[in-house]
Amino acid sequence: MSRPRILVINPNSNVTVTRGIEQALKPLDFVDGPEIVCTTLAEGPYGIESQSDVDSVAIPLRRLIESDNSAAAFVIACYSDPGLHVCREGTDRPVFGIAECGVLTAMTRAETFGVIAIAQRSIRRHIRYLRQMGLMDRLAGERPLNMSVAETASGDGTLAKMIEVGRALKDEDGAGTIVMGCAGMARLRNQLEDALGIPVIDPTQAAATMALGAVRFSRH
Repeated sequence: MSRPRILVINPNSNVTVTRGIEQALKPLDFVDGPEIVCTTLAEGPYGIESQSDVDSVAIPLRRLIESDNSAAAFVIACYSDPGLHVCREGTDRPVFGIAECGVLTAMTRAETFGVIAIAQRSIRRHIRYLRQMGLMDRLAGERPLNMSVAETASGDGTLAKMIEVGRALKDEDGAGTIVMGCAGMARLRNQLEDALGIPVIDPTQAAATMALGAVRFSRH
């Protein structure tokens, strides 16, 4: 009997981001558990950094999910949760968005959470989403790195900048836990948590963990 499969989709076309996600999810790929497979949306932009980018991948994501008849669950690995609802409409299998899962996980670790965004212009989009979820009273703050997705995924100075922003969220804003607001940051979670001394949530790990539970406990 083959292992059930969880398909983790990077909606941007940057394969470096996908490789970072693969590394971050390796601890969840148990021999006797669901297989976790990461893929890149080839027609996606190189980085999802605007509302236009978010909207542009919604239908390609749905087409990819609808055409996949073997995955038991899907994870959309972008912190804007692009196409989440239209993809859920297109399948009876669970679809997880990393922003939703990351924030929900953060609230199990502390009363308040802070978010590290890639850029200032991302914050308005994230705040709108949190307001829709009714979670603004748990948000301590959100601060930007002012870097591109590509820079966060491969830049040498990314960790130092994330530590600087994370400390401000912790010490100035009062965040009890930190959510990394981009899938491209996945490779740095452990180092950031060690530096800050509070829980740091990689939202892709959070979403894959929820997907793993959903698949393992499914009766179908």
